[in-house]
Amino acid sequence: MSSTSVSPSVNEDSLAAERAGGQAVTISGVTAGYGDRAAISNVNLTLKTGSLTAVFGPNGGGKSTLIKCIAGLMQPWSGSIKVFGAPVGEYAKRVAYVPQAEQVDWTFPISVDEVVMMGRTPSLGPLRRPSSVDRDAVADALQRVDMLNLARRQIGELSGGQRRRVFLARALAADPLLYLLDEPVTGVDPTTQEKIMNLLEAEAARGRTVVATTHDLACAAQRFHDVVALAGRVVVHGKAELVLDRTVLEETYGGHLVPLPGGGVVLLDDPHHAHGSHEGHE
Repeated sequence: MSSTSVSPSVNEDSLAAERAGGQAVTISGVTAGYGDRAAISNVNLTLKTGSLTAVFGPNGGGKSTLIKCIAGLMQPWSGSIKVFGAPVGEYAKRVAYVPQAEQVDWTFPISVDEVVMMGRTPSLGPLRRPSSVDRDAVADALQRVDMLNLARRQIGELSGGQRRRVFLARALAADPLLYLLDEPVTGVDPTTQEKIMNLLEAEAARGRTVVATTHDLACAAQRFHDVVALAGRVVVHGKAELVLDRTVLEETYGGHLVPLPGGGVVLLDDPHHAHGSHEGHE
């Protein structure tokens, strides 16, 4: 099971000062990939504290790669990334990463509340035993995603939407300053999507920074503050309405965009894509 990462102790005063500067993530000239193939090239991006940002683009466009680099799960070939003004990893305790559903072993014998308790791992004491504070945080997180009644259920017995909510609860339990979510609303029912987006909006309103990859352009336009169009490089970064701009879509998706009579377009980009030898790699 993947879990939020653990880091050394955080200098809260330094972190607070950097957050006051308004920059949660700063990416400068980053190139990264797999084998000898670059998934993203010369990416330059600044994400503001408290922003709610959707990263969209074609399959293989580098969305997952970008998220993993920010999370410290991948090492860029070149360039630099700073999180709250420090190198990636220094404030990992304050970063929550939620992977794609396809990257999780759902047969692993673990209960819902045990999954969510993983989010508390960086805060556990020297004996690594959960305290009443940790248990309360887990219960609160499960309550927020409407899953408290299934706390003792095995994770593999849940529906796809319920599993997504549990992994969001794990992130919420960590009380991070930065959320990195890889396709959190892909393949879920409308009710679950609404619940997830309401929670992410609430976290952004608290001053948390939220970055999520998505294939759902309507959701990106309607529920996010900002968007990043990524097609191996940053096509555009700006307000959410850019996701509906035809020029942006054409430059981002290229041949996957089919014009329709009357000026509309159809996007041929399957959100339930199959991965090759690098599962989840873009």
